Amino acid sequence: MKKQVAVLGLGSFGGHLVEEFHHIGAEVFAMDRDPELVDRFSDIATHVIRGDAQDEQLLIQEGIRNFDLVVVSFGENIEASILTTLILTDLDVKEIWVKASSLYHQKVLEKIGATRVIRPEKDMAKRIAHRITSEHLIDYVELTDEHSMVEIKATPKIIGKTLATLNVRKRFGCNIVGIYRSHDMIVSPTGEDKILKDDMLIVIGENRKLHRFEKQGV
Repeated sequence: MKKQVAVLGLGSFGGHLVEEFHHIGAEVFAMDRDPELVDRFSDIATHVIRGDAQDEQLLIQEGIRNFDLVVVSFGENIEASILTTLILTDLDVKEIWVKASSLYHQKVLEKIGATRVIRPEKDMAKRIAHRITSEHLIDYVELTDEHSMVEIKATPKIIGKTLATLNVRKRFGCNIVGIYRSHDMIVSPTGEDKILKDDMLIVIGENRKLHRFEKQGV
């Protein structure tokens, strides 16, 4: 069964979301007040309408309660973002993800019921900073304030060794959950899997332990 997603707001962030949801086969309902944006995404979204996301009756009419996930993507308009989130919370929407423009905005959204708060600029800044300051780090995804998932390039130090030999979990407290190799992904690798040249390790764990693994383990 396809996941049903609603995106409220078709600006840069919301528009890209609709495109990506469309590409992966999700059913996407989209809404925006701008008729030009509504026209632009009419062939991409499963259903798109012109309307104000703060119109509770319109949201009810469109069956907003039935969606698996609703994304409020107009973070620049803080008042509209907060009011829309309140409406969605009152309507008992299952999952409410909201774009925030600041830490204050994020804290308010969390208090009023947002399931997840997204700060794209902050997240991207962190990813860029981590990548620039590391010799081996290819990508970085923050999961919580203290936990992350990173993609680390295998170095000559570990090439040819099995995961059992590396024993990353015991030595560093991290878990190698995947190996990206020649456009293929080895999911949940075993201790017998050997690290090859050009492998990318997908590692998850506490930030301080990941940092130690990156500095000492690879």
